[in-house]
Amino acid sequence: MSAPAVSPFPALRHRNFRLFFFGQGTSLVGTWMQNVAQGWLVLQLTNSAYYVGLVSALGSLPVLLVSLPAGVFADRIDKRRLVTITQSLSTIQAFAIAVLIWTQRIELWHVAAAAVFLGLVNAFDIPTRQAFIVEIVGKEDLGNAIALNSSAFNAARIVGPAVGGILIGTVGIAACYFLNGLSYVAVVAALLAMRMPAWVAPRLGGDGVARFREGLRYILGDRRVRALVLNTAMLSIFGFPYMVLMPVFARHALHVGAQGLGVLMASSGVGAVIAALLVAIYGSRVPKGKLVRWGGAVFGLAVAAFATTSWFPLAAAILMVSGGAMIANNAVTNTLLQTLAPDHLRGRVMGAYTFVFTGMAPLGSFQAGLVAEHFGIRAEVAIGGLVCLFGSLLLWRLVPEVPRLR
Repeated sequence: MSAPAVSPFPALRHRNFRLFFFGQGTSLVGTWMQNVAQGWLVLQLTNSAYYVGLVSALGSLPVLLVSLPAGVFADRIDKRRLVTITQSLSTIQAFAIAVLIWTQRIELWHVAAAAVFLGLVNAFDIPTRQAFIVEIVGKEDLGNAIALNSSAFNAARIVGPAVGGILIGTVGIAACYFLNGLSYVAVVAALLAMRMPAWVAPRLGGDGVARFREGLRYILGDRRVRALVLNTAMLSIFGFPYMVLMPVFARHALHVGAQGLGVLMASSGVGAVIAALLVAIYGSRVPKGKLVRWGGAVFGLAVAAFATTSWFPLAAAILMVSGGAMIANNAVTNTLLQTLAPDHLRGRVMGAYTFVFTGMAPLGSFQAGLVAEHFGIRAEVAIGGLVCLFGSLLLWRLVPEVPRLR
């Protein structure tokens, strides 16, 4: 008798994760539609790369200010309840902007205010949602779950921007915001349908300040964790902003419209989905430390190469490489941090990860918009890519413990 086939996606054995995976996947399509719509809306209102970067920076500023204490909060609260609340609140800004566009009352400050509100919600949502995954699948299937979650995130990057670009060119920007508001219903319904054991409040010593210091001491005291967080911060500040400025690059460097922008962002998503699925299937067989080492370096090289091309098909192909390298690095970094962190510190560690991954985006977006405004979009993207390339290689030479992690 032959042995039963082993599933390449063991995390999907868990009913609660299946609900979470498909519900969140639906919501993420709407999120990416809104992301591409926001950049195009700001560019339409201002015709300025500076303001495109500024609004994106304002959206991440609350994460920079709040995510670290939010990680302390995540370690002591029912995570499913908190994520349900944050996802419900996220509908507000989407519907509000849609109405303002439809009534032709939209102004730049409306878009900026909605971005700040959503950023505040995300400051609590992201670390809590990340730390919640291990409660659904356990440590054994955690890496597979994170990789699958990344594949859903990046599959949405394909569908969302492509659909968003079509909607912007046909029925208008407001439709992207409105459909994003509707998409949150799927993830809220999935969370409510989960069968979870009764939540028991953890016994944590000390006040909030003491628990915050405990988490910070752990992160700074473990060379491996500290290096992983530092690498993510570097990529967030210098590498990831090229996606924020994609509307500017599409219009002024490649001379394409909203639909071309959708294709570019979807191309990055295609590479990311392929990489995420490969990590999910083969991640347990490949040393994770090596994926982190080369993921950041290849990402930086691809971004620098993207800055030099004027041929649209080649630009889309390079974005597939950059998207794949980026998600391989991010998914494995996330898995390593959650695996290395003790259970009682996981929320705080993920709060720190959120702080550097999303919270430092304001610094990245602001500097990217400023550099692009004064030196050109190509120079900004090329410099950012080269910093990521050489910075990653140098960091892992200084901290060789991380590339050895399995």
